[in-house]
Amino acid sequence: MGTPEFPNLGKHCSVGDCNQIDFLPFTCDRCDHVFCLQHRSYTSHQCPNANQKDVTVLICPLCAKGVRLNPNEDPNITWDTHVNSDCDPSNYQKVTKKKKCPVPGCRETLTFSNTIRCKDCTKEHCLKHRFGPDHKCPGPRKPESTFPFGNMLRRSQKAESRSNSNSSSTSSSWWSSSLLTAATSFKSSAEAGMQKLSTATTQAIQKAKDGISTSSSNSGDLVEQCVQCPARFSTVGALIEHCEKSHQSNSQSSRSRVTVDVCPKCSKAFRDPVLLVEHVERDHGGTSRA
Repeated sequence: MGTPEFPNLGKHCSVGDCNQIDFLPFTCDRCDHVFCLQHRSYTSHQCPNANQKDVTVLICPLCAKGVRLNPNEDPNITWDTHVNSDCDPSNYQKVTKKKKCPVPGCRETLTFSNTIRCKDCTKEHCLKHRFGPDHKCPGPRKPESTFPFGNMLRRSQKAESRSNSNSSSTSSSWWSSSLLTAATSFKSSAEAGMQKLSTATTQAIQKAKDGISTSSSNSGDLVEQCVQCPARFSTVGALIEHCEKSHQSNSQSSRSRVTVDVCPKCSKAFRDPVLLVEHVERDHGGTSRA
């Protein structure tokens, strides 16, 4: 066997019926016998130790983790070792209950690569139902219409519902509602008056800018009349000067005047009646009796 230069070159196949000399033999990693190219596999030479390196994995019913069984170890010992060391029952929910597409009839598991969040309903769907008509998207939520005293009215309604069994709280709720209504009416009338004054002043200034004057024929007659008072003037310039001195100063003084409301219990002053209502409900339990 071999050559004079390489006397140990080549080996015979261990299969009795073959016994073929192979210069590139294969050594089985389980039975350590030498085989030729034809009988190198475990099945072809019927290796008795073929199952020693088989991998058997069981899924733990407690934590859903895979437990590998060792060929040279009792499966009961392997199982006890897993239960007493790395078995975590809290992992079962994470593994078994995976997030799925919410569309009825679709059981697609949502992963990082196939998940799309709808910008209207903000729900996650699979790629198949990523468009609105596919998952029957209701559309974006409509903003709730609110008005300035919405929170105050809701708090007043809650106070009234709690006051069905208490007469004192009933009178307090009535006082709060009345004061809130009066404050709202006062604010509306003040805004309307300021708007009317601003419109009249604008008209007078515009009339002066346009050069409308009927005093060119008779400068001695008082033909220009103020829109805010009975005063009359002979020239447009005199009318403008009168409006700037008299009515704008009155408007500014009326704006500078601030109505102060005083709490009847603690004598604390408030410029806004709404703030007084909130103060009474928050600090005095909703009653204003001194």
